Amino acid sequence: MVLGMSLSAFTTLHVVISLIAILAGLIVMFGMLGSNPMPGLTAIFLLFTILTSATGFLFPFNGVTPGDVVGALSLVLLAIACIALYVMKLSGGWRWIYVMTALISLYLNVFVLVIQSFLKIPALTALAPGNPPTGPVFAVVQGIVLVFFVVMIIGAVRRFRPA
Repeated sequence: MVLGMSLSAFTTLHVVISLIAILAGLIVMFGMLGSNPMPGLTAIFLLFTILTSATGFLFPFNGVTPGDVVGALSLVLLAIACIALYVMKLSGGWRWIYVMTALISLYLNVFVLVIQSFLKIPALTALAPGNPPTGPVFAVVQGIVLVFFVVMIIGAVRRFRPA
């Protein structure tokens, strides 16, 4: 049991939180390209991404895993993003720091989504077996995701200029 829920129910909650964070984050990312700050959706993105990482630490402990490292890194990046946005108000260099830290956190969430998809969806598991998944299909998918985020982050750093 985790937080009074069965492990299955807690896992479902964690997945729903993660999917909300990713969906909100993708919308916020595209908003950045148009210099649209979307304050409400940004708050949802940041909150749910923090919750994604935080709830990840509540699963039964079996030693430090790559997921724990990604979660810890994400929480550090999200703390910096929140400081840049809410404390420093995106002044000066804090604008690009916010964009970088927020979107790298989003990338890490999508990175884990891809891994979990290959682990949990039988058709994908057949293409890239193993835990963690391996093989050229998995590498190509993660490569495409990485290139997509590099392009989007560069674009957002250049174009995000909220009024």
